[in-house]
Amino acid sequence: MENTNPPYLFPGTPTPQHRLSEDAALVGERQSELSTNRILLHVFLLACTAITTTFTGASMALKGAPVADDSIISLLFAPITSVLKMTLAGHLEPLFSGLLFTFTLLMILGAHELGHYFACRHYGIRATLPFFIPAPPVISLFGTFGAVIKIKEPITTRRALFDIGLAGPLAGFAFALPASFIGLISASSTLPSGLGGVQFHDPLLFILISKLFGVSKWVEWNPVYWASWGALLVTALNLFPVGQLDGGHVLYAVFGRRLHKWISLLVCLAVATLSILSYVWYHSPMWFLWTIVLIFLLRAGHPPVFEEEPLGKGRILLAVTALLVFLLCFMPFPITITE
Repeated sequence: MENTNPPYLFPGTPTPQHRLSEDAALVGERQSELSTNRILLHVFLLACTAITTTFTGASMALKGAPVADDSIISLLFAPITSVLKMTLAGHLEPLFSGLLFTFTLLMILGAHELGHYFACRHYGIRATLPFFIPAPPVISLFGTFGAVIKIKEPITTRRALFDIGLAGPLAGFAFALPASFIGLISASSTLPSGLGGVQFHDPLLFILISKLFGVSKWVEWNPVYWASWGALLVTALNLFPVGQLDGGHVLYAVFGRRLHKWISLLVCLAVATLSILSYVWYHSPMWFLWTIVLIFLLRAGHPPVFEEEPLGKGRILLAVTALLVFLLCFMPFPITITE
């Protein structure tokens, strides 16, 4: 039998009835979200993420790090040791590039998550501050697996669902947009490489900025450009209208449960098709991984809302804006691998 009342993707979601009987307990829990220990945890994770992103950006500024041997240990620590050697030798440019990369990337990711957080606060819904997730430089292209907040109460109205879902991507994009301009306009032109390897392709926003300001199609890596590229990719992925992604929340608020279910399924099938084309044409497995994520979200479903009030013309216009943001950020083949 179909489950028409799936939980949000976090544990312990209370029902509205539970909330009526637990008001006193919730007051204490709200205060605990901003306790000293909890804030120290958020600061610690942010500091760890800043370290890993700085080493990632600095090692990319070095155009890769030499590896002493083929062991996993050498591979994992090569970027760190290379940056430390250069810094101790008095060559600070890679470190400065890493710090600039960190500032740009974490500012955009933080704006995204704080957009969700403050929207939750606006509607009186319990939510945590952002948890930043560090990642070793070799494992992640950006030194982080992103950031998340944990929403601890159900979102019961269409307007709240719409606003909370959309606040994050729009806030992040508001910071990513000027960073994209700066990263591209300050980039130096380079010649296209005739060698095989991994190539990264630009989103529509980058293409439009390049044409507007006469920026070369081929540019040297720089930290602001790379942070913006990664942030736009994350924004596009979050805006996919599937399950409980940000785009899925907006989709549910605008069209309701039935259309949300069918559109989510169609988008999942489209991404599965794109993953096959991407691998056959460009040897890239990226969309296979995202297809797996979308299948999980599709099976998890989306919880219902309990108040079906109209969104109004203003929010419908914002939904169209979200679609435009998605198109500006989306890259059908962000990574290609050539021989």
